[in-house]
Amino acid sequence: MARRTTLWADLAVLGVALVWGASYPVAKGALAHMPVLLLIFYRFALTTLVMTAVAYRDLRAAPRRNLSAGVLLGAILCAIFLAETWGVSMTTATNTALIISLCTIFTPFLEFGLQRRLPPAGVMAGAVVAVIGVMVLSGGMGAIVAGDLLVLCAAGLRAVMVVSTKRLMEGSRLSSAALTAVQAATVAGLTMALLLGQSGPTGLLVRADVAAWGAVAFLSLFCTVGAFYMQNAAVRRTSPTRVGFLMGTEPLFGFALAWMLLSERATPTALLGAGLIVAGTFLGLWIERRCRSSTG
Repeated sequence: MARRTTLWADLAVLGVALVWGASYPVAKGALAHMPVLLLIFYRFALTTLVMTAVAYRDLRAAPRRNLSAGVLLGAILCAIFLAETWGVSMTTATNTALIISLCTIFTPFLEFGLQRRLPPAGVMAGAVVAVIGVMVLSGGMGAIVAGDLLVLCAAGLRAVMVVSTKRLMEGSRLSSAALTAVQAATVAGLTMALLLGQSGPTGLLVRADVAAWGAVAFLSLFCTVGAFYMQNAAVRRTSPTRVGFLMGTEPLFGFALAWMLLSERATPTALLGAGLIVAGTFLGLWIERRCRSSTG
């Protein structure tokens, strides 16, 4: 039963990686019609409405301590999206999808570092192979730009988010749906405060076509409501390191979808890098599973 639960958790995280891979070309298109803060605000305002309706009873019954933990996780999430969305506005969708996957190497080092020990050698090797794959895909890090650095910051914050969710929600009575609602409300509230402080009430106004609002709806309902709910549920049923490695497949989906939707280039070198990411990801997963089995 435990193995089946882990399998479903792994499949859920892979689904999140697929949807988030699609989010980069979609967000890139939406940013042509509205600035970063507005896109984040409307994305998470819609998410808040949907998830509050879904988790209303759970939110009313939740202990204040659990709600406070959810707000803290929401603040981390807000920082992730500010860095990630500003980053994608300043670089390509492909680069964003590639660099964000470096959370693969950050997560195990953060998780094991908090336990004052190094990750297993095989996990470190898998992380290194995955990072080499990212380097090959991106053609090396020598030409990195400001947008790439922002996405790199977001990758580090993602690792913090995964490990923090595991620790703060351990034994929590807050359901995954309620946690997603609290996080979304926190992000929407923080970005609204930034917009009002920047431009006043008029800062919330936006003129966009149907396609742009469709992109907002996709980012909210699929990439946030569905994906964050699945991630919040999965991270409680598996380890942060496994989640980090599975999320490392995200650049593959982002790379493929950027090629299909935005006609960004797919070269033999890029395909080699994609293969290295897959190899590193699943090497890390295999070693991590063996380590957990031997200690369990």
